[in-house]
Amino acid sequence: MTDPAASLDLKPDPDPSAEDADRKSIHLGMLGRTPPFTSRQRRVFWIASTAGFFDQYDRALLSLALKQIQTGLKIAESHLGAMLSLIRLGYLLSLLMTPFADVFGRRRLLLYTVFGYTIFTGLIAIAPGERTFVVFEIIARAFAGAEAAIAMVIVAEEVDAAHRGWAIGLLGGVSSIGYGLAAIVFAFINVIPYGWRGLYAIALLPLALIIPLRRSLPESARFEKEKLESLRPVKIWEPVVQLYTAYPRRLVMMLSIAFLGSMGGNAAGFLFPKFLQETHHWSPGNVSSLFLFGGALGIMGSIVAGRMSDRYGRRVMGATFLFLSPLLTIWMYTASGWSIVPAWILEVFFDIASGTILNAYSAELFPTSYRSTAGSALAVAGTTGGALGLFFEGVLYNFTGSQARAVCYLTVFWMISPIIMWFLPETSGRELEEISPEPTAT
Repeated sequence: MTDPAASLDLKPDPDPSAEDADRKSIHLGMLGRTPPFTSRQRRVFWIASTAGFFDQYDRALLSLALKQIQTGLKIAESHLGAMLSLIRLGYLLSLLMTPFADVFGRRRLLLYTVFGYTIFTGLIAIAPGERTFVVFEIIARAFAGAEAAIAMVIVAEEVDAAHRGWAIGLLGGVSSIGYGLAAIVFAFINVIPYGWRGLYAIALLPLALIIPLRRSLPESARFEKEKLESLRPVKIWEPVVQLYTAYPRRLVMMLSIAFLGSMGGNAAGFLFPKFLQETHHWSPGNVSSLFLFGGALGIMGSIVAGRMSDRYGRRVMGATFLFLSPLLTIWMYTASGWSIVPAWILEVFFDIASGTILNAYSAELFPTSYRSTAGSALAVAGTTGGALGLFFEGVLYNFTGSQARAVCYLTVFWMISPIIMWFLPETSGRELEEISPEPTAT
C-alpha cells in the first residue's frame, strides 16, 4: 500500500532555536491558555486533537441517540446490554493497529486510521439492521481507538516535560468538543433528515476536511531518534512482546485501574441519557442542553487535572479524582428533581480528570519503542472492563428491576482503582527517557 504521506514534499522543520524564540501561549476562552508551545508543538497539538474529537463524537452520539437507534433498528431491550458490550469491544481491535505506529511511525498510522474511520462512519449511517450496525460500529471504534492512542502519544513525545500533563489535559478538553457537537446536533434529531442516521452522516464533512490537514503532521522527534539509533522494533509483534516483559508490574497496575474503573463506570455514562428520558421523562432537547452546557463545565476536569498533576503529582491527584467519581455516580442515579444536574456535572468533571491522568501515565510509564502499543493496551483494558460492566448491568437489572440500582452496585469495582493508582511511580516534571528507559539502554 502506498503511504499517502510519502508523495508529499513537506518543508523541513524550522531550526529549534528559532522555534524557541517563537514560543507563546494562546488563550482558548473557557478552556484557558495553552502551554508555551513552539510553532512545531502548536502544529502537532492541533492536528493531534482532531483524533479525539471524532472518537468523542461517536461515543456521545451512540449514548445520546440510543433510544432512537433502538427504536429505528427494532432492538429488543434484552439485547441492548449485549449490543453495547459488543460495540465497546471494537476498541480491542485497536491493539492490532497501534504496534504499526511503533514500527513504521506515528504519522503514517494516524493518516491511515482517519481513512478507515471515515469509511465505516459513513456505513453506520446506512446500516440496514442491528447486526450490520454493530459490525460497522465495532470497526469504526477500532480505527478511532487507534487514532486517539497515537495522537496522545504524539503530544506526550513532543511537549516539554514541565507541561506534559497540562498539554495532555488540554488535548482531552479540545477533543471533548466532539461531545459538545454531538449534544448540539442531537437536539435536532427530530428535524434532521433521517434522524439518527443523519447525525452520523454529519461527521463525514469535517472528517473529509481533516484528511489534508493530517498530512502536514511531522513525525515524532523521539521516534525518529530511536530509528536513527536502531532502537525501534522492526517486527510487528515486538512492541506487544516488549510491553508485557519489560515493565510487567507497571503494566498490570495500569491495566487493572483501567479495567476496574470502566467496569464500574461505563454503564453509568452510557445509559444516563436513556435513564433521563425514561425515568425522569426528559425530552431530547433537555438532554442535549444538559450535555452541551453542563458538559462544557465537566470537560474542564481534563484541563484542571493536567495542570494540577504537573504541580502536585499524577499519583495524588489521580487517586483523588478516581475516589470521587464513583461517589458522584451514585448521587446522580439517586438524585431527585433538578439536583441531578450538579450531580452529573461533577461526576463528569472528576471522571474526565481521572481519565486524563491515566492517559498521561500510559504514555509516560513505557518507552518510545512501544509507547503507542501501551496506550492501546490501556484502551483494551478499559474496553474489556466496560463491556463486562454493561453485561453485568443487564444481569443486575434483571435481578433488581432497577437500572439505577444496577448501576450503583457496579461502582464497587470502580472504588478499587484509586487504591491501585496510589502505588504507581510519580512521573510529573520528569523526562520520558528518565521515567522509562529502553530495556536495551538499562
